[in-house]
Parts: sequence; structure tokens; C-alpha cells
Amino acid sequence: MTAGHQGTTRRRFLAGAGGTAGALALSPVAAHAAPIGKHVAVLGGGVAGLSAAHELAERGYTVTVYEYYDVLGGKARSMDVPGTGTDGRRPLPGEHGFRFFPGFYRNLPDTMRRIPFPGNPGGVHDNLRNGTEALFARAAGRPDLHFPLRRVTTPPAPGDITPSWIRDQILSVLDLGSRLPAHEAAYFAGRVLVHLTSCDARREDQWEKTPWWHFIRAERMSEEYRTLLGIGQTRNLVATRAEVASTRTVGRVIIEALLLWGLLGRGMDGDADIDRVLNAPTSEAWIDPWTAHLRSLGVRFVLGTEVREVLYDGGRVTGVRVSARDGSGERTVTADHYVCAMPVEHARRTWGAALRAADPQLARCDALQTDWMTGVQFYLRTPAPVVHGHVNCLDSPWSVTAIGQAQFWDVRDFPADYGDGRAHDCLSAIVSEWDKPGILYGRTARECTREEIVEECWAQLKDALNDSGKTTLRDADRIAWFMDPAVTGLGGPDPQNREPLLIHPAGTLYNRPSARTAVPNFFLAGDYVRTDVDLATMEGANESARRAVNALLDRDGSDAERCRIWELYRPQELEPLKRVDEVRYRLGLPNTFDLG
Repeated sequence: MTAGHQGTTRRRFLAGAGGTAGALALSPVAAHAAPIGKHVAVLGGGVAGLSAAHELAERGYTVTVYEYYDVLGGKARSMDVPGTGTDGRRPLPGEHGFRFFPGFYRNLPDTMRRIPFPGNPGGVHDNLRNGTEALFARAAGRPDLHFPLRRVTTPPAPGDITPSWIRDQILSVLDLGSRLPAHEAAYFAGRVLVHLTSCDARREDQWEKTPWWHFIRAERMSEEYRTLLGIGQTRNLVATRAEVASTRTVGRVIIEALLLWGLLGRGMDGDADIDRVLNAPTSEAWIDPWTAHLRSLGVRFVLGTEVREVLYDGGRVTGVRVSARDGSGERTVTADHYVCAMPVEHARRTWGAALRAADPQLARCDALQTDWMTGVQFYLRTPAPVVHGHVNCLDSPWSVTAIGQAQFWDVRDFPADYGDGRAHDCLSAIVSEWDKPGILYGRTARECTREEIVEECWAQLKDALNDSGKTTLRDADRIAWFMDPAVTGLGGPDPQNREPLLIHPAGTLYNRPSARTAVPNFFLAGDYVRTDVDLATMEGANESARRAVNALLDRDGSDAERCRIWELYRPQELEPLKRVDEVRYRLGLPNTFDLG
């Protein structure tokens, strides 16, 4: 970012957005590509819905987005902390949970490059900053594990990537960053090789049906192995339990795309490292500029609107019954096409019997599962940059992860311009395990009140970070906290979370629908839709929207350029081994490297 942009604020951006959005738009397609008068209703204003609206508007469609909340961005948005912001300052920025943008994301970054931002030649994408390391923090008395996250400066040359070379790299990392027994490290390296060299058919059948926990034989190994390579790679990162998480999903996305190919710099977004975050609160750096740009393209937003039912008759969707959130003002809205971009737990409630009968994949969505993964932000008097990246509290019973955000923010007036001027840092934490007793009250997160969850999360952070003779977090430094109001009823008999996260138990793939449905004017977008990234992520939401728009263009017979779709990196060096495995799989034989 240029020096002249240091300190850009939301107010400055919004003041200039109208004058710069059109001039800086990087639209790759002609604005007249859509058939004249075609209107698309997008149901949901999260990442999937905004991505679909963006692609459609660039292709000349008239787009209306219907969103439940009074703000856009879904779980990705920032939220003002109530009761903060005095003497003309902005409220403290809260969020559902910290946002991070792994280097293997390429669909979403492409969209971000096409969102104008004052002073940024690359649009909002230029607001991304690399995290350079990760901290796997252990409870008191156990050594922390520091992992550098910068990609190698000299990538392997073509032909270097062989099974023995990969095994050596994995063993080197485990030897450097863990206390695993040598035989367990060797076994895990072997299991990674099995997945890397498995053909697509084996992955989509055998490994999709196999939980990660069983695939890596965690039940036979040490507690260190189970904590680091089982729980730490699944529960803490994607809020799904290693005991049930699909091996195909964990192996393909987390182990291969995120870690292995990320460290080697293959299949990445330009010069990105493994982990990236934004240089300001999410809405200021991304969502607000995005919605301003979409408005400049003619997209209309109808906020505070709940989708009640998608109406189906005569082989087509004929309209959508909507109302205000309190149920008042019910009406039917119509369009030529409909993109359902709500989270699956909300979307499937709007699909009636006739619509489900028209496309059986809609009914299979009832089997998709969600779980809770919700953040708590702690606002501190003094900076607490524990590590230049994310912290994974490996021994935390609530699978707490966190990041000190202010170290990445280019908004130099954070202390002076937010809250009451005292906050110098925002330690953003996420609770991923809501069903295990904590260390402070001995109750699960679901059983605790909101205030007890905050204190328990803080205690688990201190347990992980205040060790080795240092005190990183002090109670006296805490001046405020925030937790997403989507979680309600805490401490009572029926706690609810309106914003859960899709999880990936073994077999989930078979119930994930495609973006194209059997109904000619109805399309699906969301992180539950089947995509190449195969994980509940913002990248998956964006990719699914691209697939939905492409399907819509096909149905319309449009000559507009189709949305480009990037798929996960596949090293050509391993393709011969995958072809061998394809033969072995058809013959009922195990993978060459599968020694049991």
C-alpha cells in the first residue's frame, strides 16, 4: 500500500466511493451481454450472494439482492460493538470470527481485484497482508510450536517432487516443529503419501467414507499425535471433529492445498504466502467497498427481508414469498431467474415439497450438518502481537484459535478513532468446540452464559500464552469484548446460533448439490454447494456463485464470457502414480503406499 493511503478510513472511502467506483471498475465483460430486460433475484447477501450479484451485474443483468440482516456480508462482515464510539469516534469493530484468506484461494482474490479501492491499483485485493508464522501454543509446562509460513524462496524444480522427496519434507517439518516419536512422524508422512497418490475415484469413494481420525490411525498413537495431527488440523481450523471428518476433505484441502503446496508456493494466488489477513476491519477493507461498487453497477439491495418460501409451479420457480423479519409485510417478489445464496440451514427451509420433488438433490441437503464456530473479540489497552499470524491453542478444550489484528491494520488512527480511544489492539479469538467442559467453570460452552463464555475463552487463551516465564495477556489490559449476537439463549435450556458453519463428516460429499438444478430458472450458491475446493470457506462460496452464474448463462443461451473457475493445484509429477492407483483401485487393491 502506498504511503498516501496510510490511515484511509471508512468515512473517507465512502465519501469517495461514488466518484471512483465506475472509473476503477475492472469489469472483464460487456455490460450489454444479458438478454434485454433479464432480472435475477439473489436470495442472500453474504459472500456467495454478493459474488453472484457481481458476476451477473458485470454481464448486464438487472440484479436484486434480498438479505435478512440490515447489513451485507453475512458471516464475513464487521459489526459495530454496541455502546462504544464516543466523542465522534467510530464504534469498536466486532465480527463473527476473524477472516483469513489462505494463499491457495484464487477465485475470491480474483473478485477482490475487481473491487475498486482508493489508492489501490489492485483494488481491495491490495488490502491483503501475509501472516508470516503460526503459533501452536501449548498449555503451561509444554513447549510451544512455532511454524514459519513463508513459502520456500526456491520452489522445487519440475521432477523434484517424488514420493521420497515429499516424505523427507514432511519429516523435516515434523522433526523441527513437534515432539512426535520418530515412528509416528514416519507413519503420518506415509499416510500423506497415500492420499497424495490416490486416484480421484478412490478419494471420492474410499477416503470420502473414511474419517480422518481412522485414516491417520490416531486411536493407536500418542496424545501428542492425536492433538497435533488430529484435533489441531480439523476441530481448531474448520470446526469439525477429526473422529468424523472426511479424509478426502481434510487431506485434499488442509494437508495438500493449504500446507504442503502452500509451503512450496504451488497453486497460489500470485506471490501470496500460506496465510493472509486484511489490513483493516473486514467491512472497511472489503465489504463496504464491494457493496458500493455493486450499487454503482446497478445492483439493488433489499435489506431486513426474510425469505419464507421459494414458490414452484409448472416446472419453474414462479416467485419468492418474503416478509420483514418479524413476519409483517408479506409479499411475493418475482424475477426471470433466482439464485438461492443463503446458508444451507436457512435455504432448505424455504424449499417446498413440489420444488424438492422437481430436483431430488435439494432433499439430500437435509442431511448436511452444521456446527458452532463463533468468535470473541477482546479489546486491549496495549498491543499484544503474540505472533505475526494465527495462534492455535492446541490444548484448549474449546479449540480456541486467535490472532492479534491491529499489527496488520494500516489504519494508524485505530486507538484514537475507535471506541473511547483507549483500545490499542483487538485480539480476535474463535471458539470451535462447544460441547466439552472448560477449565474455569467445568461446563460446556453451550451451558455457559455469554459472560461466562468470554471469561472461559480468556482463561484458555492465558493458559496457552502465559507460560515460559512470560505474561502475554493481563486482565488489567482488557477494556471491552464482543461476541456475535447471532448466538442467543446462552445459559438457558435452548441456546441457538443463527450463523453456524457447515461441517464435513465422512460422506458429506454425496449430499452436496450442484449449482445447477433441474429447475431451469433456479440456481444454488453457497459454501455447501459442491465445488472443487470442497470446504466450507469464503472461497467455496465464491466458486459456487461463479458456477451458478455460468449455469444461468447456459440456460439463457448467453454469449457472455463465462466466469473463470480456478481449481485446486494438482502436481503433474504425481499424475503417473495416480493413474497406477486408478488401476489398483479398479482391481480392489490398496494404494501402493498403503501399508495399513
